[in-house]
Amino acid sequence: MDLKKYLPFAIAILAFVLVALAYFSPVLEGKKLFQSDIAQFRGMSKEVQEFRQEYGEEPYWTNRAFGGMPTYQLSTYYPHDYIKKIDSVLRFLPRPADYLFLYFLGFFILLLALKIDWELAVVGALGFGLSTYLIIILGVGHNAKAHAIAYMPMVLAGVLLVFNKKYLLGFVVTTLSMALEVNASHPQMTYYLLFTILIFGVVYLIEAMKQKNLKSFAINVGILSVAMILALGVNATSLLATKEYANFSTRSASELTINPDGSAKEPTSGLDRSYITEYSYGIAETLDLFIPRFYGGSNNEKLDKESYTYRFLKDKAGRKQALNFAENAPMYWGDQPIVAAPAYVGAIFIFLFVMGIFLVKSNLKKWLVAATIFSILLSWGKNLGFLTDLFIDYVPMYNKFRAVSSIQVIAEICIPVLAILTLQKFLDKDVSKEDKFKAFKYGFAIVGGTALLFTIGGANLLTFESFRDASYENMVPGFTQALIEDRRTIFFQDSLRSLLLVIGAALVLYLSSKNKLSRNITLSALLVLVLIDMAGVAKRYVNDDDFVSKRQIETPFAMSSIDQEIIKDEGHYRVLNFTVNPMNDGSTSFYHNSIGGYHAAKPRRYQELFDFQIAKNNIEVFNMLNAKYIIFPDQNNQAAVQLNPDANGNAWFVSGVKFVTSANEEIKALDSLNTKDIAVINVKDQHYLKEFQFKRDSAASITLKHYKANELVYESHSKVDQLAMFSEIFYPHGWNAYIDGELHPHFRANYVLRAMEIPKGKHTIEFKFEPQVIQMGSTIVLISFGLMILIPFGWYLKNKKDDRTS
Repeated sequence: MDLKKYLPFAIAILAFVLVALAYFSPVLEGKKLFQSDIAQFRGMSKEVQEFRQEYGEEPYWTNRAFGGMPTYQLSTYYPHDYIKKIDSVLRFLPRPADYLFLYFLGFFILLLALKIDWELAVVGALGFGLSTYLIIILGVGHNAKAHAIAYMPMVLAGVLLVFNKKYLLGFVVTTLSMALEVNASHPQMTYYLLFTILIFGVVYLIEAMKQKNLKSFAINVGILSVAMILALGVNATSLLATKEYANFSTRSASELTINPDGSAKEPTSGLDRSYITEYSYGIAETLDLFIPRFYGGSNNEKLDKESYTYRFLKDKAGRKQALNFAENAPMYWGDQPIVAAPAYVGAIFIFLFVMGIFLVKSNLKKWLVAATIFSILLSWGKNLGFLTDLFIDYVPMYNKFRAVSSIQVIAEICIPVLAILTLQKFLDKDVSKEDKFKAFKYGFAIVGGTALLFTIGGANLLTFESFRDASYENMVPGFTQALIEDRRTIFFQDSLRSLLLVIGAALVLYLSSKNKLSRNITLSALLVLVLIDMAGVAKRYVNDDDFVSKRQIETPFAMSSIDQEIIKDEGHYRVLNFTVNPMNDGSTSFYHNSIGGYHAAKPRRYQELFDFQIAKNNIEVFNMLNAKYIIFPDQNNQAAVQLNPDANGNAWFVSGVKFVTSANEEIKALDSLNTKDIAVINVKDQHYLKEFQFKRDSAASITLKHYKANELVYESHSKVDQLAMFSEIFYPHGWNAYIDGELHPHFRANYVLRAMEIPKGKHTIEFKFEPQVIQMGSTIVLISFGLMILIPFGWYLKNKKDDRTS
């Protein structure tokens, strides 16, 4: 074996490790990156972690949030999840350096599949991985998104290998990388990846039709289809569980036809249109890809003491307050609610990308340019309403995902790919000098000219005004102008920065074309420029200051005196916390069973219950959810706690039923319901009570005797048959109810809770979460893994046999 041919790959991987650790160097000191979303996740998953430690198994259910929900999209270890073990081998570095390494590795593999020289592939991989969007999603804790994005280039590499007739290698790479992609559990990113592959397929289908080579195209599609099916199969458990929960979540169609205010609700099979498009990229804001703070950067930019903001506030509020505000200045002036950082791709990559439009002559260019334009147009969301509405209304699953701006991830991949393809072409001595010069001239004129235009006159072309400015102006008259001046300043600084980087890259290319620089010096110079370009902007938003001690990460929410007071109560109850937004809060779940929670796909009926009842302070609904403690801001805006003595408890018997015929009636009936005495039941569930007669027994009781996240045991005493209500969320898949060991039906009541007929006498009632989807999925996983190994192995043996006989 010739080990020398593997040396470049070893060098590349070593470089990726070193750069990942250098960028996130505090991990070498044992520190952890503080990620706001991960802090919320830790609160949401606390009960799951404790359950694993105590019982050594998965609960698949938690009661810490939204009254109770499956853990499928929260924290679950599935049986036979060997793909996750492979992933853990690849992510051997401390977090988040592991994700940065994966960015580099995945993109490097894609460029190698495109037959890019390994040195160029290293430059491209480092530039891609350090793009600001990919770094900031790590900063805020969107780990699953980062994880999925990291594997997207690998999947594309597999697709390209198959179309390049490297069938066996392409099949293996596609199957494994797609399995890893799906295992990352971010369906939205995987969905966008499929768009990228679909556009690739359309481009190559057209070419196959022109060449009258549809048979070869069909073979390629067939191989990839088998690979994709196996990739899904080895993730069957998580996919089936996610699909099951998705139909119960806010990503599914609502049964309601009214809004909380009584107005008619727009019918939809997914998320509300306004929610989907809330984060829509501004059309002009797209220039952030080229000039990082074209639209101000972020909602929390760090300004210095020379800024207008600091100098203005220093005179009004003092140095300390002025400095605190200036270090978190609201520079972003676009229309998105929150922007943590601009989606900067790099001035040098944009320059090379535009050059590539003129220099690269292949279907690859058509695909990359088409995919880039496609993603940018759709990222505009409500700012290009007709196209967005078309996709929401007619493209399957498009209405299941929010934050349409994130589809720009396609451009984040395609722009640097074409940039590196262009660089390889430019350095290729077999490409004519005329073609190179034409591309160079047009690229520099367009990109350099744009940067020059904004550097010289951009400050006078834009308003730099934000709809948020009025609130600051009301607080401190004259403050808006200070903010606008600072936005102008950083706009000029970054326009000039991009211009200088383009000039620098152009100078290197020009000298190289004149044989004034060797290939190695050219690549070294471009690598340095790319690192300065990409890391320089990324470090503004995620840097060493964002790291904290391991202890702070593991306990992100300090226990307050209120928490200490509440947990003295060792019973099973819930806490409603109004000092935060209950439906976007994982902190309460860290110590208590919370009425609220933090999740991208909340239980749909529970979200509706919150909107219609909890948000309107319906105390009877608090009671039926067993909200025993209510935390609220007092007159001094300090947290205070109140005991709710009227909470219904874990279970109770009702003396009557109100039948309703629709979801509208069901949720509206709670407006004035005495939840201790009456249950609201849809007529569709009336058959559960067809022979039931209400009789009174004043001494009857039902109490919770044993609690586990996935098992609840009650004991009932009554001289007559009873209808029991349980303050637990009804979930139709997996929860089984047993009376004295025998399976009995239970059903939904009061819109979200469980109800059950209990016969007279003394009985033990058990609720056990026994999801069949786990067992069924595990069977499919094992079969798929077998095929995933056998098919390539058989293919390899066949190729060896053919080689011997030929």
